[in-house]
Amino acid sequence: MPHYYVACTLGLEEVLATELRGIGAGNVTVRRGACAFVGEPALAYKACLWLRSAIRVQEELARGRVRDRDELYALTGTVDWSRSITHLQTLAIDGSVKDSFANDTRYPVLVVKDAICDQFRTVDDKRPDVARERPDLPIKLVLQGDEAILYRELGGEPLHKRGYREVQHKSPLNEATAAGLLLLTDWDRRSPVCDPMCGSATFLIEAAWLATDRAPGLGRSFAFEHWRDVDLAAWRTIYDEAEARAAAGAGACPPLCGNDRHPGAIALAQKAIAAAGLGGRIQLTHGDARDYAPPFPPQLVVTNPPYGERLQADPASLQDTWRALGQFLHERCPGASAYVLCGAPALTRHLGLRASQKFPVRNGPLDCRWLRYEIEAR
Repeated sequence: MPHYYVACTLGLEEVLATELRGIGAGNVTVRRGACAFVGEPALAYKACLWLRSAIRVQEELARGRVRDRDELYALTGTVDWSRSITHLQTLAIDGSVKDSFANDTRYPVLVVKDAICDQFRTVDDKRPDVARERPDLPIKLVLQGDEAILYRELGGEPLHKRGYREVQHKSPLNEATAAGLLLLTDWDRRSPVCDPMCGSATFLIEAAWLATDRAPGLGRSFAFEHWRDVDLAAWRTIYDEAEARAAAGAGACPPLCGNDRHPGAIALAQKAIAAAGLGGRIQLTHGDARDYAPPFPPQLVVTNPPYGERLQADPASLQDTWRALGQFLHERCPGASAYVLCGAPALTRHLGLRASQKFPVRNGPLDCRWLRYEIEAR
């Protein structure tokens, strides 16, 4: 059976492994920033549709020792590329290189492209075109030391691109990372959730989809749908089941609310909420966190406040922001559990709270901690 490699944010590997097992994957192996599994193609389709913390799903096509151009060309030629596409379709190759015969990715990527196109030319003297945007067959070359691996990427666009966020907030939280962080909490998916510094409302949208059993891949397309060897009957069954589950769970959304002091962020959040089909489900307000009064007592607070590097804010402003968050938690959230993402440990002292758990996680290029705080009940 095919071998698959599923990438995720660093720190969310065990979350991803749990998700994979939840959709029926066996032989799940946890790696740094990823998981690997073995399964039928239908399981990989399901992974693209249902995995919340995954960034991409890739099928391994070839692996071998490569020490020069000729060996890479030969390895590429062992794959029957006509199984995926015809010469009328498009492809794109992305590469990563480390300690190999090549100094950068451009040369080995060109070698792979030439080998694929030459294989098509030997059949009917025609070759597929290369497309930068939305290729039918996205290919990944990993060249490390003397080993090369060729993958085809099932999703095409990264899986965190759910389709509800067209314009990026200045400091966006990746949708897959937000979902993975939610899965690290002890949330029961029924208790009220609040984000007092919600930005574009990514946490709240992902929480709503999680609670209502909506697959994150519904409403978007995937590269594998264009492949010649796709099992369309299996894919239709998987997709129809997901639509039925979303319809059945639509009424299960718990109370969700958010706030942000930047009106532009709230405007983007409102557009994203509407695009996610959640109009009227999430209550948003504009204002300072210390003045924010949630419309209901939150039992779970999740938030990604600014911590300097990502917004280049001045220290005094950052400290005041974190004091405002601490004041909100103390005054408005008695008895709640709060999870705060932070990439600058010195700022956390301004909360006036001691973390009960710390989960290391990467947010973009920053090493962060997902911090859990238990707020005392009054």
